[in-house]
Amino acid sequence: MKSRVACLAAALLFLQPHAGQYRTALPGYRYEFPRDHFNHPDFQTEWWYYTGNLRSVDGRRFGFELTFFRQAVTRDPAKAAAWDVQDLYMAHLALSDLNGGKFYHAERANRSGPGLAAVNESLGRIWNGNWQIQWRGSGQELNAVDERFQLHLTLHSEKPPVIHGENGVSQKAEEPGHASHYISLTRLAASGVIGLAGQKIEVSGTSWMDHEFFNHQLDSNQTGWDWLSLQLEDHTEVMLFHLRRKDASIDPYSAGTYVDANGKSTHLRSADFTLQPLGEIWTSPLTGARYPTHWKVAIPKLNIDLEVKTPLESQELAGKLAFIPNYWEGAIVLSGRRNQQPLRGVGYLEMTGYDRPVQFGK
Repeated sequence: MKSRVACLAAALLFLQPHAGQYRTALPGYRYEFPRDHFNHPDFQTEWWYYTGNLRSVDGRRFGFELTFFRQAVTRDPAKAAAWDVQDLYMAHLALSDLNGGKFYHAERANRSGPGLAAVNESLGRIWNGNWQIQWRGSGQELNAVDERFQLHLTLHSEKPPVIHGENGVSQKAEEPGHASHYISLTRLAASGVIGLAGQKIEVSGTSWMDHEFFNHQLDSNQTGWDWLSLQLEDHTEVMLFHLRRKDASIDPYSAGTYVDANGKSTHLRSADFTLQPLGEIWTSPLTGARYPTHWKVAIPKLNIDLEVKTPLESQELAGKLAFIPNYWEGAIVLSGRRNQQPLRGVGYLEMTGYDRPVQFGK
């Protein structure tokens, strides 16, 4: 099955549509909710990322990821039959058993076909086969089934959507359009059941949702990124990303967002923070990529200093979908200080471009 999926994804790359068919992410976009939680077919690339940290009643810790990707292939009105391929839908599913020291992940690709995969605002649904997000009012239900593990979670947002960047765009490079429209739900209360090794484990915790849509982002000198979502125990959140360049420097278009306890967001420019790897490296046995898994985070204007570590180094999603690069995405724990007071939290770290440069960007 995976080989057939890989062949489909690789073949569709040769059918990449002309960029002129699609909108670019430009300043001034007017966001509307719930509409903007769903599909934007006039943009070429779109994704929805759900990640979270969960704990069972007896203290067992887990991380999870469920990601839906939509990549446009054509917008030819003549190709509108059920089995015509206008979009390729891909998805990643992962579970980190942090106490057990095991990482499980799966992937899939589908055309929309007769309801195989799609995003539908009127149904309030994002799905790829039996992996889905179902909106119910302001809440969401996450359901994903793999032969080795299952996730069944209810998510409720404790804060309004956050729009990253400035003037409606998260700029990633100098040229107009090298940007995305980028939305997050930064604190989703999560509860439900994990199925693993024949057990049903009741869990609760916090989740984070990222949604981006764009035409293109990275420029030719950018090779990848390091991205963090931080959920702190004082009920604040931080998103930060570094864009790395071919000469190993950090791109000045790196940026972030701080969200206070009331949900008010503040844009962070690259000069407002530092992300510094502290020397601990995990080398992937599959790709040979060398990922830094211990980081120092400093945001002087907020008096925040943190160390970022992971309880499980092996959290790389190395798959066979040609369109999606290999990347490390995993649960992290945070410790440090704010205004000289102890501060802890949890989050997720994503690292791309460590085995080869990526061709699209977060």
